[in-house]
Amino acid sequence: MNYTFDFLENELWWGGSSDYGDKMPLGSNSEYCHDFRVDASNQTMPLFLSNKGRYIWSENPFKVEIKDGKFCFDGEGIDIYNGGKNLKDAYTTAMKKHFPFSGKQLPEVFFKTAQYNTWIEFTYNPTQEKTMKYAEEIIENGFEPGILIIDEGWHGRYGEWDFNREKFPDPKGMIDKLHEMGFKVMLWVVPYVCADGESFIRKILAGEDVFMRTESGEVAIIKWWNGFSAILNVSHKNDREFLDKQLHYLMDEYGVDGFKFDGGDIASYQPENVINGKLACKMTAAELNIAWNEFGERYEFHEYKDTFKGGGKAVIQRLRDKYPTWDGIGINQLLPNTILQGLIGHPFVCPDMIYGGDWGAFINGDPIDEELFIRSAQCSALLPMMQYSLLPWRVLSKEALDIVIEAGKLHKKMADEIVALVKESAVTGEPIVRHMEYQYPGSGYEMINDQFMLGNDILVAPVVTQGTVERDVVFPEGKWADENGNTYEAGVHKVPSPLNVLPWFRKVK
Repeated sequence: MNYTFDFLENELWWGGSSDYGDKMPLGSNSEYCHDFRVDASNQTMPLFLSNKGRYIWSENPFKVEIKDGKFCFDGEGIDIYNGGKNLKDAYTTAMKKHFPFSGKQLPEVFFKTAQYNTWIEFTYNPTQEKTMKYAEEIIENGFEPGILIIDEGWHGRYGEWDFNREKFPDPKGMIDKLHEMGFKVMLWVVPYVCADGESFIRKILAGEDVFMRTESGEVAIIKWWNGFSAILNVSHKNDREFLDKQLHYLMDEYGVDGFKFDGGDIASYQPENVINGKLACKMTAAELNIAWNEFGERYEFHEYKDTFKGGGKAVIQRLRDKYPTWDGIGINQLLPNTILQGLIGHPFVCPDMIYGGDWGAFINGDPIDEELFIRSAQCSALLPMMQYSLLPWRVLSKEALDIVIEAGKLHKKMADEIVALVKESAVTGEPIVRHMEYQYPGSGYEMINDQFMLGNDILVAPVVTQGTVERDVVFPEGKWADENGNTYEAGVHKVPSPLNVLPWFRKVK
């Protein structure tokens, strides 16, 4: 069905997918069109919020377009509601009605220090030797131990979730040692299963009802970024048990703490993505994605990237892979996309890996931009989580490395305050990283996407443009002090921001 809504005078909107935060807010003259029914990458909610207190909601994904100065939707059950007077009212009303938070708490270690992911360093070829050296160097170079994610390649065939013993001859010994060093260990998994793997073949020969099926009853073979595989439907008891059994074995046998749940996005479950016929499952692609996310939420240590209608859930969410660039899909998107995560009900956010997590951008071996690396680390320092992959001590000069280490120390210094905000958000549902317009509605801050509020009293204004050593910062009402005691009154002020400085301020009056 088609739905059309008029814009109010000076009305602006935020919502949809965190992947498009840099396009927000939307006005009647904006160019915007996206169909979330077929592509709902990163965190996506069937929700749009207005600075006039209105919100649009559906239980299902929809297509949205701004056309002829109107908000146009194609989907089912879409409606517009009056949630109050401003952006904060719209969010809190929608959240309480459609995706209330449960109060469930997440492990504090996610937020207390940095996380480390092997992906960019080793891509598909992590080994026990490399992983241990990676962990040892973290500590040797002045970084705090935290969560260590062994990304893709630690395993055998997809769906055969056990350590590749040629790469990892003693996984239990490795994980025991990592625990002694102060790390928690997570492993990368996906819902895809190689159709020539032993587990797959045994299930099929036994005639078990497992894996997604086509209309003819054959196992559905889908195309994904690493080839062609069967795919799990974890809303189905047999599929859930198939994966649960393997993951719990990893935890019980080796001491693995949790898992990075990748893939399982809406596109993977689209009938047209099936190579050998259409899916027989009566569930929609959105419902299958929701089941995949709810499956992993049961594990204390987890991470997700592609979620539909995950707002309100106590789930660790990461931004999609970014390039090591200043523009395009680069550092320019980190803040607006993270801010939008909070506005669509995902406060427990991790930006992408520092300096970028898109492996393809590193293939050509382009020189490292030290300034970009530093600014990327500073961007993450006062977000709920920060995650390294490319090893800074391997690619940076000593001077640049020292600045990056300071960013990590700032995160550690502020950890108790960040954890307090995480605990509060789990109950109230309020964003941890807040848009200026959310915190100070009606103050003319709608278009600000390069600074944010961390809770009520901390203003953060990272540098995200190349060569910048002084930037404009918009200070709301009150009096604000930086780390050195310099104070600023309400208004726009030019603030020194040399390469070794992350501008941030605390409200003191």
